[in-house]
Amino acid sequence: MAEVAATVITSLAEDYLLKEKLQLNGASEETLFVEGDSNNEQARKILVGEGESSDEEKLEIKLETAPADFRFPTTNQTRHCFTRYIEYHRCIAAKGESAPECDKFAKYYRSLCPGEWVEKWNGQREDGTFAGPL
Repeated sequence: MAEVAATVITSLAEDYLLKEKLQLNGASEETLFVEGDSNNEQARKILVGEGESSDEEKLEIKLETAPADFRFPTTNQTRHCFTRYIEYHRCIAAKGESAPECDKFAKYYRSLCPGEWVEKWNGQREDGTFAGPL
């Protein structure tokens, strides 16, 4: 019987991580998963951390969003988004543009609200037609 070569199927996130790690190690994207090539095993080792560059520092990405708020217990976070947007602009109005206390509200509404909504609300605020209580 003919031998079947085992292929490693990776997710899209793993592919991006692999490309990033290979670029850090000096390899090019063209070396990724070529049929019948030993680069497959090398790429897999780099992806899982078995490569020879164990002394280089690991990249760590920290993703955060707004903390849980008892005022918004349901899955639908539309009101939470709108409230955080209002809180941020009230804080800016009360304490000024460069107030560091307002940064947390900005981070919260930016993580909760879709960008299209924020653009629309900013346009409405500029036009003076924003419906929220600022």
